[in-house]
Amino acid sequence: MWPLAVLATLAACGTAPAVTVTASEQRYEADLTVLSDQQHGPQLCAMVAESFPPQCKGPDVVGWDWAAVAHTEERGTRWGDYHVVGTWDGEKLTLTEPPRSPGPPASPPAADPFATTCPEPEGGWRPVDPAKATEEAMSAAIARAQSLPGYAGSSIDQSYLQEIEAYDPDDGSSVERYANDPERLVLTLLFTGDPLAHEPAIREIWGGALCLAPATRSESDLRALQDKASEEIEGAVSAGTNQRTGQVEIGVWVATPEHQQEVDEKYGKGVVVLNGVLKPVG
Repeated sequence: MWPLAVLATLAACGTAPAVTVTASEQRYEADLTVLSDQQHGPQLCAMVAESFPPQCKGPDVVGWDWAAVAHTEERGTRWGDYHVVGTWDGEKLTLTEPPRSPGPPASPPAADPFATTCPEPEGGWRPVDPAKATEEAMSAAIARAQSLPGYAGSSIDQSYLQEIEAYDPDDGSSVERYANDPERLVLTLLFTGDPLAHEPAIREIWGGALCLAPATRSESDLRALQDKASEEIEGAVSAGTNQRTGQVEIGVWVATPEHQQEVDEKYGKGVVVLNGVLKPVG
């Protein structure tokens, strides 16, 4: 359990004293599945097994009343998706208000996470050898990159689809029809060290638009760090890597500043980032 430290100080108006919120008072919220079955009572689900009825295990929800919420029930299992708000003691969520329907889906990020990091060349992105700008050549180029020292990841920039969607926003089939066009997309390959040193090996195979960009850590190093952190960090519910930033991202139920500081001291500042499933209210 994390220490009961002051997590936030709320600015007060005028000369009134500041109001502090301790860990035991801080409320958290999230849109999550809540599920109970014959093995356990109502619990929060970070991930749900796609069986029928579904299955999951997570922290208990104190104050839950299935009779007060719409839900699905099958063979002794009850579940539904809700917006929950409550306090967290390190092991369970105690509701402080009735659950309600979850909010609308989160908006897509303002920046395209797959956008190439290389500056657009004069004349725009275009193949240097159209005969080698094929799906087969792209797959082979990625496989070649993975075999080279310092390989850190790959992504495909399809920003050209934005122009198609803007031209005819009501025709989703147009975007689908032109997606994954190897003669128009940009293949981005990340390497530690000097990424341009690998251009000759990639150009033997790939003739489409190409961005070779630097990375902080290789894919193999990130994977090893992910495995290590997911085993060592208490309460980890998910783990992943961010190839662009060279960071490992670990999901926990609540990510407190104190917990993040402990992780920074163990792995280095900003190397492993904690993402809380439950977010502070206010």
